[in-house]
Amino acid sequence: MEIEGYEVIEAADGSEAVTLALNARPDLILMDLSLPIVDGLTASKEIRNRRSMVPIVALSGHDVVDLHSDARAAGCTDFITKPVDFDALISLISKYV
Repeated sequence: MEIEGYEVIEAADGSEAVTLALNARPDLILMDLSLPIVDGLTASKEIRNRRSMVPIVALSGHDVVDLHSDARAAGCTDFITKPVDFDALISLISKYV
């Protein structure tokens, strides 16, 4: 992502992701749904409750309809499946940033 000119901030877990999202105020969040301590869905809900406008793109290695629905219900704007196709990711990000 940095090669494409984006500044990247990484969180080690969902709790840290919420803190960083609120303090660093990123333009977009790529949220892995399988995070330790606080999972990505819970972290997305918390971020969405406090920062309603930031786009949140869910990332998961599981491409199932229920997970897509759960991500939307948690406030995620979009969904991308791992392994991530870098060109598809850049195209997706460009829709929101």
